Amino acid sequence: MTTVDGNSRGPLHGVRVIELAGIGPSPFTAMLLADLGADVIRVQRPGYHSPANPVSPKNDVLNRSRRCVSIDLKSDEGRALVLDLVRSADVLLEGFRPGVTERLGLGPEDCSAVNEALVYGRMTGWGQDGAMALAAGHDINYISIAGALAPMGTAERPVPPLNLLGDFGGGGMLLALGVVAGVLDARSSGRGQVVDAAVVDGTALLTSMLYGFMAEGVWTAGREQNLLDGACHFYNVYECADKRWVAVGCIEPQFYAAMLSGLGLTGDKELESDQSDKTLWPALRKRLADVFATKTQAEWIAIFDGTDACVTPVVELGDVQDHPHGASRGLMVEVDGLLQPTPAPRFSRTPLAVPTRPPLPGEHTMRALADWGIPAEKLEGLRDRGVIVESA
Repeated sequence: MTTVDGNSRGPLHGVRVIELAGIGPSPFTAMLLADLGADVIRVQRPGYHSPANPVSPKNDVLNRSRRCVSIDLKSDEGRALVLDLVRSADVLLEGFRPGVTERLGLGPEDCSAVNEALVYGRMTGWGQDGAMALAAGHDINYISIAGALAPMGTAERPVPPLNLLGDFGGGGMLLALGVVAGVLDARSSGRGQVVDAAVVDGTALLTSMLYGFMAEGVWTAGREQNLLDGACHFYNVYECADKRWVAVGCIEPQFYAAMLSGLGLTGDKELESDQSDKTLWPALRKRLADVFATKTQAEWIAIFDGTDACVTPVVELGDVQDHPHGASRGLMVEVDGLLQPTPAPRFSRTPLAVPTRPPLPGEHTMRALADWGIPAEKLEGLRDRGVIVESA
């Protein structure tokens, strides 16, 4: 667990962001910006909750650290209200299919007409153009096209890496970087721009290292045939006597020697032979698997504690805060009983605040809109006409 000075504001303090509510990577982008101190307003349609999102609003960690307002975007007054917010915003985020916000009257041209310096962040799976731009899809589809799914899994079949690689790594994280870069440019040029962030683009970018490996001839097609894909014995996971697992990543010779020492295998000629000899890898994986199976995970971790063997426990979700490093580093934080990852990265001069709990839909409608300069009498009229809704 971790705590941070309540006066902390983060390096993006003063940056105003409008998030048109969606699911997956675009809320992740908004969460990152809010974690870094931006004032993010999540705009959600009255009564809407996506059927694709199985998480209740009170537990939706991706929506933390920002306020939520409820506006009818399909009404003329609702669209006009959002454009009023755009006038004083630095960023607008949307994660719909191409053309949706244009049809709502909230596309890039509509917003640029009232705020030329606005950075318009667009998050899609396929991108704003291209052969599949209008097709449906999810993380598994985007990473399959980007070439990232094929190398992952067992020799028999690809295995999807949850939706961490595409939605969040190649999608939301890249949009956050693009938006911050756009804001920096707008601050100097006075002109905003559209940031077209596609999961397929970002995921392909994440595979850059592998293309260097292929060019060098040290990476071959197929799974469980290469250094990092589960083929070699010194970069793998092993089951222990208690059915728990350890991760082994001793690539360098000195780390490999430390692992063999901890296993009691120093002097074993076969294991001390050329680590890069792929013909030996299957047999050596079996040798190490047999040894690791003789002790529990805790026993092995005690043996390797304080060494450079690069042997660590495979920690389950929900247990990260109990690991000594997780606890000392404060990797997790609990907010109103909801366990979640601590904001990152860390800043020496503008440290990040503890996250606030995920908002309920429309929880902050009146106060947040007033804080952004909408007159109280106008808000009351919009509320009376059902254009905006504030939840109890």
